[in-house]
Amino acid sequence: MKPVYFPVHPALQAFVSHIMVVDVRLDGPAYSRLAPFPPTPQNCLNFYPGDVTRSRQGQHAFHDLPACTIVGPQTTKVDLAMGPRHRFVSVAFQPGGLFRLLRLPLHELRDAPLNGADLLGPELREVSEKLQAATQPQALKNIVEAYLLRKMSPAATSPFERAIKLLLSGNPAYAIDDIAALACLSNRQFERKSHDVLGYSPKFFARLVRFSKAYRLKVNQPQASWTTISHRSGYYDQMHLIRDFKAFTATTPKLLALEMLNSPLKIQAGPRL
Repeated sequence: MKPVYFPVHPALQAFVSHIMVVDVRLDGPAYSRLAPFPPTPQNCLNFYPGDVTRSRQGQHAFHDLPACTIVGPQTTKVDLAMGPRHRFVSVAFQPGGLFRLLRLPLHELRDAPLNGADLLGPELREVSEKLQAATQPQALKNIVEAYLLRKMSPAATSPFERAIKLLLSGNPAYAIDDIAALACLSNRQFERKSHDVLGYSPKFFARLVRFSKAYRLKVNQPQASWTTISHRSGYYDQMHLIRDFKAFTATTPKLLALEMLNSPLKIQAGPRL
């Protein structure tokens, strides 16, 4: 089964991009095939109501992910190993959406997936139990969406949130100084707020957006050359792209593409930025 992408209730659209549902039975020995997940600028709230999903960062050992996992700012590649029945419900936030939910400085969560129930309370355990009993993708989405509607009261987006979406567009015509001005902040204030709301500096966030666009293009268009992808992603040249791939994944574009090709699930094509 391919991932199913659901739009969210209008009251959530300023803060949540979409909800993705995967429900699939995987062939072969359990936890034998890995799915690589390079860094992405999109924060997520992930539910695993099926078999336990295991995760590792770099060369560290695998560990079991909580039934509900908060994925904040990410700067390194993560590998996931999945059981035979892989069920996955992912809430993909707009920039600033996870900050609105948690009200915690996101730079404190960098590269540290956390148990959602520890930060958001016992209600999340009830959500996880309902997801385990649900059978249809629409029902899984509805359960999570109802929780978000209770937790995230409707509110207008801030000038900062509107401005940061220009960085998310990856358009090089937007200079950081101009975006800070649109956010009604000085450069120093914009930098400080970015660390709290996004988990990174504005320049690092823009770099991560560009890198994410490059590897998603390769997933969606595997026949495209890396030279073509580097130009379409906003890199000066292919060497510029290779440096970012080594920094964010500790490997080369070619080797990462092979890992993705052998992945049991091709959901790296998301996030839908």
